[in-house]
Amino acid sequence: MTRTTPSPERARLAASLRDLRARTGLSMVGLAERTAFSKSSWERYLNGKSVPPRDAVRELCRLASEPEGRCLALWEIAESEWSGRAAPAPAPAPAPARRTETAQRTDAAAEAPSTVPEPVPPEGSAPASRDDTRAGNRGAAVAVLASVCAVVVGGVAITLFLVLGQDAPRSSSSASPSASATGPRCRGAACEGRNPMDMKCGVGPQTLASYRTASGAMLELRDSRTCGTSWARMWGTRIGDRLEVTADGRPRSAEVENKADAAAYVYTPMTTTRSGTVVRACFRPAPGGESDGKGECFEGRVR
Repeated sequence: MTRTTPSPERARLAASLRDLRARTGLSMVGLAERTAFSKSSWERYLNGKSVPPRDAVRELCRLASEPEGRCLALWEIAESEWSGRAAPAPAPAPAPARRTETAQRTDAAAEAPSTVPEPVPPEGSAPASRDDTRAGNRGAAVAVLASVCAVVVGGVAITLFLVLGQDAPRSSSSASPSASATGPRCRGAACEGRNPMDMKCGVGPQTLASYRTASGAMLELRDSRTCGTSWARMWGTRIGDRLEVTADGRPRSAEVENKADAAAYVYTPMTTTRSGTVVRACFRPAPGGESDGKGECFEGRVR
């Protein structure tokens, strides 16, 4: 069964799948020829009208040379919403309060008019004076306040004992986040040769240029004007592939060293750049492949 209006979860998944299809350069017919799913099925998947099978997402990632992790995470969220597994259970309605028989009798007694006559004081006995009554009330109030103060003082004493009895830092830290916690950890020359993700320069960068190699690896030149640096990244690679980025300074390079690297993004260290700098990236595939170790280069200009 399909649903005409995609939920936010399915819309995000569909947008990601459309981006992958655009990378492959394939039409709906081309997708149907290269996968186990029909043209009409792909139309529903890419429009968010239905959630694709997990295998369909994996096949599209393979065709686009995209690591599966992010798309499969989006698929899991969308599939949970589609199947109803993510629907929260309704909270039970609170049970109506039941009044006890004793409380009902007490209320009835309070509402009924009193029929017992007030006792007549004996001759010679005077009613208590207003001053005596006030003195009695003040005494009761003082006793209550004394009890409350004793409880409060005892609680403070216990709290101080517990707090002072533990090892605590001598200087209190500020509640507001520091600049390094919210922004880049370096700028300009201080970023030279450092990892863009570790230094938080990879948050919201610009893509200067993209390139697809003969072996199917995807490359991008990235730039952060906040940090004043540029770098390159690659994915869909093989063990032994190497990427080098060069600007005005010394070249910076990264290599795919293991299977974990081959299944994820691999970043070169950063190099310092400014507006108008031409950044050049060169890809060196692992020897023994179809490219036979031949390098492929492309460029981008910092805006």
